Amino acid sequence: MDGRGKMGWNLIRAWSIGVYVFMFLPVAVVVLLSFNASQFGSFPMTGFSFRWFVELWNNEAILRAFRTSILLGLMTALISTTLGVLASLALVRYKVPGTNAISTLLIAPILVPEVVLAVALLLFLNFLGINKSFGLLLFGHVIFTLPFVILVVQARLISIKRDVEEAAMSLGATPVQTFFQITLPLMLPAVLAGALFAFTISFDDITGTLFWKPGGVETVPTQIFAMLRNSISPEINALGTVMIVMTVGLPLLGVAVARQLTKKSGT
Repeated sequence: MDGRGKMGWNLIRAWSIGVYVFMFLPVAVVVLLSFNASQFGSFPMTGFSFRWFVELWNNEAILRAFRTSILLGLMTALISTTLGVLASLALVRYKVPGTNAISTLLIAPILVPEVVLAVALLLFLNFLGINKSFGLLLFGHVIFTLPFVILVVQARLISIKRDVEEAAMSLGATPVQTFFQITLPLMLPAVLAGALFAFTISFDDITGTLFWKPGGVETVPTQIFAMLRNSISPEINALGTVMIVMTVGLPLLGVAVARQLTKKSGT
């Protein structure tokens, strides 16, 4: 590689580093200020303290938002994972008429901007005379997270050889027994990864939630948004740090668990 080539790669490398710094530096600042002893978010920090995390623990509104987000995330993960597994099995293992059209329809919510999807669903349900409710909020989150589960599970299911399932059925196992004893254990890493993705996306969502949630119901992202309307409190930095840990830590944990399960399955 000549001098110009090296200079070009160095410029690309420097530009990439600059982009990452621009993206993640604000996140690092939020995490750092969440441990600031002062109630004013400024530098230099006056001291290191867990004061604002204690304030979070004593804030009933924030705790209520956490309970709502966790319940909503768990229900979304359960429903999306169940539907995603069934849809993946139907599309991969069976000859369903219009497979390509169905796959496109199921994955379409990813292609549509979330704000457009949120407004469209809200207007459609208003046309039907259905008011905002927790059920509507759950329904919207399932629509938005289901494609991610399907993509993850389908990728794993395609890699599982059909011969293993056929061998089990040739030895007398029913299709249901084959699924629970052969197919499901082999695709379990993808199922768990899809569930964690669905929970994380639901827990972190704000755009759709703002349109779908009923009055008096707040999730953690909408609670942060409501707090920012009044003032920038140090509690927001602490709450943001908790959100970052959960939304980054859970997918990493899922990847680690999926790798271990994949190694144990030997496929």
